[in-house]
Amino acid sequence: MTSLQPRPPYTDAELRQLYPPHLQLQFVQVLMRHGERTPVNARFENTGLPAFWPYCAATRNLTSALLHPDSDSWTAPEWRRRLETFGPDDGPVAAAGPRGELDAICDMGMLTDLGRTTTYHLGRRLRSLYVDRLGFLPPTIADADSFYLRSTPVPRALESLQQAFTGLYPASARAPSFPNPTILIRSPPDETLFPNEAHCRRFAALARAFAQRAADRWNDSPEMAYLNKKLGKWMPPGSPAVAVDGRPRLSGIMDTINATRAHDRPETTLPSDFYDPKAIDIIHRIAVEEWFAGYRESNEYRTLGIGGLLADIVGRMVGSAEGSAADGAHELPTQRSPLKMGLSGCHDTTLGAVLTSLGTSAAADWPPFTSHIALELFRSADLPAPASASASPAAAAPETSPASRESSGWFFNFFNWSSSPQPAPGTPPPGIGRKPTESLTPPEREKLDGYYVRLRYNDEPVTIPGCKPAGNHLDGDESFCTLEAFKSIVDKFTPTNWKQQCRSNKTAPVFPEKEEPAGSY
Repeated sequence: MTSLQPRPPYTDAELRQLYPPHLQLQFVQVLMRHGERTPVNARFENTGLPAFWPYCAATRNLTSALLHPDSDSWTAPEWRRRLETFGPDDGPVAAAGPRGELDAICDMGMLTDLGRTTTYHLGRRLRSLYVDRLGFLPPTIADADSFYLRSTPVPRALESLQQAFTGLYPASARAPSFPNPTILIRSPPDETLFPNEAHCRRFAALARAFAQRAADRWNDSPEMAYLNKKLGKWMPPGSPAVAVDGRPRLSGIMDTINATRAHDRPETTLPSDFYDPKAIDIIHRIAVEEWFAGYRESNEYRTLGIGGLLADIVGRMVGSAEGSAADGAHELPTQRSPLKMGLSGCHDTTLGAVLTSLGTSAAADWPPFTSHIALELFRSADLPAPASASASPAAAAPETSPASRESSGWFFNFFNWSSSPQPAPGTPPPGIGRKPTESLTPPEREKLDGYYVRLRYNDEPVTIPGCKPAGNHLDGDESFCTLEAFKSIVDKFTPTNWKQQCRSNKTAPVFPEKEEPAGSY
């Protein structure tokens, strides 16, 4: 599967099972892969596939921030972009689409009009569930200060996040004075929202080793022979064979196949050999091993590749349980209210790393475009609210009236934050989010009691192996992991100093002496 085919909306019976009345939904964090895009490199032009695709109307509607120094004011000038490239004699020419189009031309790896549409629809599905069906989020908002919005610095991830948030809260659901939402972005050396090979040397060495192992395992296999039989004749000059580490790499072939399948347009289609079902299955299976096996087998791989992100997610969950700004609100403009939702624009390598590092079976397939993971924090309905919190209703059953929930004002009064001390700008608030579970004092452990974590991947519940033992999950449902167990699992691969660890172990073996299973408690 290349583009996500969303499952039908939950029935009322499914909703009651997924959101039982004895649990209160308290905090949701969503990791979303960007929408459909063009290939990240031009490949297979020898087959007639054009390098430039005319599927990006956004290039006709660009804006910038323009300062007027005399008045100290700003305007947003509109402009259109036309892409330039090399001509036959290396002179400059305008990049043209397959039918001579000069406008709406996508750059490499650019979010297309289709990708903008699917991520907008993801936001609408989130609204249908969390606003319309559950009443967890309010129908209208005056600002975005109760939302943790974050993106990688890659434009397609940022734009997908903006599309999804607009689907969640379109203009009709925002106050007339709605201010610009705050979106958190890190500089590339600090980025942990995707596995950061470029700025973590030790992780890059591990990734190269696992990729080479995949090449050694598969290059002379019957499966690769089948791929060469199907695709070998289409390889570009100078690339005699299909291989994991070929030119292009097998994952690069997958990239182009997936992008063409997603858009399904005759002008950007490869020869039919590329769409052979058996060939696609083999390519995806090998790519999953090449890119994600390290998370399944090596604790160091998990720590450097995705441990920082999952530790951040757990830290915000624990902050929510503690009733403090450690839920992520300390990074936002007003810090006046608790966060209800986090929405992060990221990548397939993010989702695959998270699912594999937690040991889930959902990691067996490559994440389609616009896939998402919802990490939901629940509280037992009979558990007293955190010290700084006021009463909050249970997660609504399908028949509960959204109007009655809105009139209660609970969304805005969930926490009485006016009496809670706020951290100084640029400093994290106090809390136990990053403190190893085994080091917690009994009173600190009690703060986690009665809280549960559930993952839904593309709207299907996911079970984590370490949550299956008795005492680590909600009675009767292994998909609801106790917060303490979930935190303990993530603690095992939480970096203590990511940048320092990225510079360490230069001469250490890249493979562990024995497999270190993912998702263990």
